[in-house]
Amino acid sequence: MIKIIADSTCDLSREFIEQYDISLAPLTINIKGNVYRDRIDIKPDDFYNIVKDLDKEPTTAMPSPTEYLNIINQSIKEGYKQILCICMSSGTSGVYQSAIIAKEYFYEENSRSTIKIHVVDSKCMSHGSGWLVLKSARLREKGATFEELIEFNERYKTNVKHFLSVDDLDHLIKSGRLTNASGFIGKILKLKPIMTMKKGKGSIVAKERGRKKVLKYYIREFINRNRWDITDFVIIGYTSDKEIAENLKNKIIEETDFKGNIFIMQMGVAVGAHVGLGAISMFFIEK
Repeated sequence: MIKIIADSTCDLSREFIEQYDISLAPLTINIKGNVYRDRIDIKPDDFYNIVKDLDKEPTTAMPSPTEYLNIINQSIKEGYKQILCICMSSGTSGVYQSAIIAKEYFYEENSRSTIKIHVVDSKCMSHGSGWLVLKSARLREKGATFEELIEFNERYKTNVKHFLSVDDLDHLIKSGRLTNASGFIGKILKLKPIMTMKKGKGSIVAKERGRKKVLKYYIREFINRNRWDITDFVIIGYTSDKEIAENLKNKIIEETDFKGNIFIMQMGVAVGAHVGLGAISMFFIEK
């Protein structure tokens, strides 16, 4: 039996988390001195309703090694012999290192254990790691072995294409998810920046005037970059405006030949604290 573990920034919907029995290690969010567990103590809509009125930036913290160790031990109690843990990029958070420490501690305490644990540094953010988690769950359902899941993740993790457009760069700059230089350029030009991931960190790859041109860019790049033989689903993410996500979904259906699933999912609080209101994202496997 193969267990899949993710951190809460994978931003998969509760439906998929429950359907595929995925265990989540939640990040925590500090808002005005109060600490909340992502998607447990505070829901995305509740956060987005209050974030614009906050006078101090929310901060986030990674799950502790103990949190991961508890999930590992619980999974073993439930009969799992192989554990695949997929983490957000080590270039944006210490989540991966936290999971590695938990794995090492487990083997120190259980040196003769036959349990197999593999931790993936996804090099992704938000639904980027979520794409890998969901794909792994679907491959597992089709009978993929533990080794095959590891091979897929390690081979294709840097091919998960991220497109993210935000209304306000300040959140990303302050959190370190975007370099100061890239953020400064985007603010000076007063354009809507489009980000992707490069070497595990956020980087601006384009700037467009207006949301319509942003969506056109997404569609054009998707047609040119998509690896059609592997991308059997696309994830569209949003923070506070689901209508934008629906518009993008309709454009994919109307303007491309893509016949797979198109899932719309809301970004969680831990991600939303860094990207802010009005964010729209898209994820698929590129060539």
